[in-house]
Amino acid sequence: MSDRLRRAVEERRDELVALTRDLVRLPTVNPPGDAYGPCAEFIARRLARSGFETRLIVAEGEPGHTDRYPRVNVVARREGRHPGRTVHFNSHIDVVEAGHGWTVDPFEGVVKDGRVYGRGTCDMKGGLATSIVAADAFIEVCPDFPGAIEISGTVDEESGGYAGVGYLAKQGLFSRPRVDHVIIPEPLNKDRICLGHRGVWWAEIETRGRIAHGSMPFLGDCAIRHMGAVLEAFERDLFPALAARRTQMPVVPEGARASTLNINAIHGGQTDDFTGLPSPNVPDRCAMTIDRRFLLEEKLEEVKKEVTDILDALVRDRPKFAYAIRDVMEVLPTMTDREAPVVRAVAAAIEAEFGRAPDYVISPGTYDQKHIARIGHLHDCIAYGPGILDLAHQPDEWIGIDDMVQSAHVMAGAIDALLKGAAEPARRDSQLS
Repeated sequence: MSDRLRRAVEERRDELVALTRDLVRLPTVNPPGDAYGPCAEFIARRLARSGFETRLIVAEGEPGHTDRYPRVNVVARREGRHPGRTVHFNSHIDVVEAGHGWTVDPFEGVVKDGRVYGRGTCDMKGGLATSIVAADAFIEVCPDFPGAIEISGTVDEESGGYAGVGYLAKQGLFSRPRVDHVIIPEPLNKDRICLGHRGVWWAEIETRGRIAHGSMPFLGDCAIRHMGAVLEAFERDLFPALAARRTQMPVVPEGARASTLNINAIHGGQTDDFTGLPSPNVPDRCAMTIDRRFLLEEKLEEVKKEVTDILDALVRDRPKFAYAIRDVMEVLPTMTDREAPVVRAVAAAIEAEFGRAPDYVISPGTYDQKHIARIGHLHDCIAYGPGILDLAHQPDEWIGIDDMVQSAHVMAGAIDALLKGAAEPARRDSQLS
């Protein structure tokens, strides 16, 4: 079976390249959410030709959805001949803006030097194409397979995934008994298994002051100066404490094994949407967005408290200091057990393909596994796919053709093991949190 699967994948090499190029040529840039509908429809047509039943699911009412930019997801299912488990491959179809610095057309899917270039090749349309080809190869070799194979193309992962996997999870599409195993073909390198991700807490901190004429600032109270005091306290008390914390999670790169805080944005005072000269005002509002990434060993309530403790100390010690804080997003860390069936199946397939055991890693940032775990309560989930993580969002983004073919071998082998039960230990939840 292994040799037959390999041949079936190899025979589809040119098809894999063509499918990747076709997907790249659909410029699904987020924001705002261009071409989601045409891309979902293209995937649905392609999978229907392989015998999948397809559904287009619009996330009405979810963040980002508008009549102009509808959030359209596609979910496809191919039933086997006998009852059994379901393996689901989930890929996001949205890509970030191309940006500057390209030497090729970012939406042409240029092929050269054994690579396909273009925005989204690595993150993650190459992974989507790979999962489709792997499923096709398996179905050809094993038409009487038990269980079911699902493939989805979902939106908005780059902006949180709430109208994509988050929405579908709320509809029960990522929960047992419908789905048993999930593989997300994010670009974590072809010989690595990503077990999960760090936690994230985004929040907006607002400092408040009093407006006055800029020539008489003593009659007002500058909210930006108050925010400066917050930054100073963070530099003095918070950043050193975070840098000293280390996790046992195998997070990559090495620097992400510490707790981190990023200042995403600061806005205060005169806006930049004026014509002419700015007005001479003392700013009475200043807002800062923080992006706190935390570890499995940390509790969310403690992560929040160390920030509010600093703010409360400024209330006590700094005259006229007042603040408000608003949660924007919070996601707990997740790490799938190495003995989970999906991990065992993909690990065995990687070892068969490359002659060595895989590396097990944790992503520094979140991806759609967060919704599958927290909403779907399905913990037999990993990220595995072709592509080099460092190339994501970069100019001249590319994916290696050989890498996609090798990953398709791994995916096809994993499908074979999961649907036939070869990777199944005694059933137990595989979530560490």
